[in-house]
Amino acid sequence: MSVLRLGLAVILLLALSLTVLGWAGVRITRQAVTAVVRAAVQLSIVALVIAWIFTHPVAMAPYLAVMLVAATLTATRRIGLGRRTAPAVATALVVGPGLAVALALASGALATTSQVVLPFTAQVIGGSMIACGLAGGRLHDDAADQWGQVEGWLALGGTPRQAVADLGRRAVARALTPSIDQTRSAGLVTLPGAFVGMLLGGASPWQAAQLQLLVLVALFAAQAVATVITVQLLAPLVGRRQPVTSGA
Repeated sequence: MSVLRLGLAVILLLALSLTVLGWAGVRITRQAVTAVVRAAVQLSIVALVIAWIFTHPVAMAPYLAVMLVAATLTATRRIGLGRRTAPAVATALVVGPGLAVALALASGALATTSQVVLPFTAQVIGGSMIACGLAGGRLHDDAADQWGQVEGWLALGGTPRQAVADLGRRAVARALTPSIDQTRSAGLVTLPGAFVGMLLGGASPWQAAQLQLLVLVALFAAQAVATVITVQLLAPLVGRRQPVTSGA
C-alpha cells in the first residue's frame, strides 16, 4: 500500500463521515479531524519506535511501562474520582494483564519473541484499560445515583465496602459485557483485528483463528481480574462518602 493511496483513502473516508454528520447537524468536524491527524502522527511514531524495539528487545519493558502509565492516567480520568485512585487503577492494570500474558507464555501457546509478546501485551493492556474505566466509572455513578441504598447499608453497620458490594458486582458485569459480546460474535458478526492482521500478513486462516482465540480469551481474563481489583480497591473510597456524578 503506497502512502499516496493510503492518504487518499483516509481523506475520502473522513470526508464521507463529515458530510453525513454535517447533514445530520452533528458539529464535530474539529474533533474528528484532530483525532485523525493525531492518529496518523502517533501511529507513525509508534511504528518507528516498535521497529527499533524489535531489533533491541531490551527496550520492550520500558515501552510497556510507559504504556501502563498512559493507560492508568486514561482510566483514572474516565472513572472521575481524581488522581487518588491512580494507584488502585495501576495495580489492576499490572496484575490483570500480567497474569494473562504470563499464563499464555507459560502454556507455550505464545512465542517469546518481542515481535509477538509486545503487540499481544499491548492489546491486553489496552482492553483492560477500557474495562477498568468502565467498571470504576459505573461504580462511581451508581453510588452517586443510589446513595440512599448505600446509606441504608451504612446505617445498619455495614462497612463502606459492604455498602457498595452489589453496585460493584453490577459494575464488573457491565464492564465485561463488551468483551463477552466480542468473543461470542467473533467470526459471525465481526472479524477481529488479530485475525484480519494475520490474514493480511499471509498467515493461513487456521493460524489466524488460533491466535485470535488466544487474544480474545487473554483479553477476557485480564479484564476480569483488572475490573474486580479496580472495584475492590475503590469500594472503600466510594462507599465512604457520596461521590459527585461523573460527567464522563
